Amino acid sequence: MNRQPTPSHALAVGATRYPSRVRANESTIQVLDLFAGAGGLTQGLHESSARYRVAGAVEMDRAAAETYKQVFGEVMHQGRIEDWLQTHTVPDVDLVVGGPPCQGFSALGRQDADDARNQMWRHYAKTVALAAPKYFVLENVPQFLKSPEFQIFCKITETGGELADYVLTPHTLNAADYGAPQARKRVVVIGRHRDMEDPGEPQKTHVDAHVTVGEALRGIKAHVTEQLLPEGRFIELEDGKMLPGEFKTTELHLTRNFEQLSLDRFASIPIGGNRFDLPDELKAPCWRRHTTGSGDVMGRLHSDRPSVTIRTEFFKPEKGRYLHPTENRAITHFEAARLQGFPDDYKWVGSKTAIAKQIGNAVPIKLASAIGTLLSRHL
Repeated sequence: MNRQPTPSHALAVGATRYPSRVRANESTIQVLDLFAGAGGLTQGLHESSARYRVAGAVEMDRAAAETYKQVFGEVMHQGRIEDWLQTHTVPDVDLVVGGPPCQGFSALGRQDADDARNQMWRHYAKTVALAAPKYFVLENVPQFLKSPEFQIFCKITETGGELADYVLTPHTLNAADYGAPQARKRVVVIGRHRDMEDPGEPQKTHVDAHVTVGEALRGIKAHVTEQLLPEGRFIELEDGKMLPGEFKTTELHLTRNFEQLSLDRFASIPIGGNRFDLPDELKAPCWRRHTTGSGDVMGRLHSDRPSVTIRTEFFKPEKGRYLHPTENRAITHFEAARLQGFPDDYKWVGSKTAIAKQIGNAVPIKLASAIGTLLSRHL
């Protein structure tokens, strides 16, 4: 059955979260959030302006979709975007936002031109064509701009193409320049209807004053012993399946049961150090053979700098510079969420691994907010 999210529903959701910031004479900006994840883009838009109202959101991951629902309401459709396009009427909106999966383009690991996830932007483009927004925002990794897929994306904005009414302008932005305590470079492609003004690039606010890890983690206790999510909380889905939750961000200050070898390695790494500081007897065989390469592996975050990119496995120090600045442990989910900019009272659903994935996949809130501020002036 075709169902279209109604503006009145979206208004009710937004009004309950930000009632004090709405003026009666202020028009709203209707938004459709695709590949919405846990809601990083939506949260950033709301923080930038009370005018934004979500008319609909789509996310395939069940735990992430439920997290979105807990925060923003029933505007979320959980499922594949290609199925949603077949069964739902795409709402008319002012703005479409979204970050199609980027694993096939990512510089981390093997890039695969044939990765099926590379095609997800095509469903995004089809949705834009049906929604006919004034602007749209597509967020991805910098490698996207060098891909054949981006060339095709540009091609369909030419005469006769699916998005011939739009002009694309790509920007490579560092989240740290917008107040995020994280040096995370992302491509933000802004599409504008040819009748609309070019909004340009979001104004950088923190180029010479990056927010540091130490500032972001201020007030969070350094010593952590708890490892498990609070017991006895579950969300029942429509099909009867149960997911853990919900949990506030502050309840995610959880460590892991590290093996003794890992603890010995952590204890041998000084402030600001990494795997190169380990004695040979504590190095993995591959580290002994490779004396050059990434200095982030088994590295400590610097208190006086923004963090590295928070990825989905930030709880594994062997994956990057994810050791606490002073403690002998990886950063916790609470700390990672702070570095992404999520509020302390944000509501999460899923296992520890599922929530970590949601945190790592999100757009830093401050970057999303800067984009929202920019576009609200033109909408």
